[in-house]
Amino acid sequence: MRKQVLSILVENTPSVLSHVAGLFSRRGYNIDSISAGVTADPRVTRITIVTSGDELILEQIEKQVEKLEDVLHVVLLYPEASVQRELMLVKVAAKTADRQTVLSISDIFHGKVVDVTHDSMVIEVTGTQDKLQSFLDMLDGYEILELARTGLTGLTRGLDDVYFVD
Repeated sequence: MRKQVLSILVENTPSVLSHVAGLFSRRGYNIDSISAGVTADPRVTRITIVTSGDELILEQIEKQVEKLEDVLHVVLLYPEASVQRELMLVKVAAKTADRQTVLSISDIFHGKVVDVTHDSMVIEVTGTQDKLQSFLDMLDGYEILELARTGLTGLTRGLDDVYFVD
């Protein structure tokens, strides 16, 4: 079983995200992470999906996605040939005595404290999924009150896979 990241360019129309996600649910494929947003061209939305399966399943997923009516272009994002990032917000229970240690851990991961109250801190961390997991591992021993993740997004390096809509 391995993970695969698909970068899917679709027409920016109502319910297109539902159509793409629906394909996964109809076929019983798993979505580990999904993010979507409009591109520099307002007619086009980029959907980034992280999925997992064996080689046959991953090949089928790619083929089935490419067949969808609203899909313009599909690219597989390989770690060595792409830039991939995820945003995570973590609310940590932190009294005055714990704040400096939590802040030090946050600094190591280039995290940014975006909110502080008397009993908690919200930290924003951006990076690869491995980096975010390492950050969470370092917070072991601190109570994580809430956690929100955007899902992975990414782009290929260079110009080879750039797609322009006519």
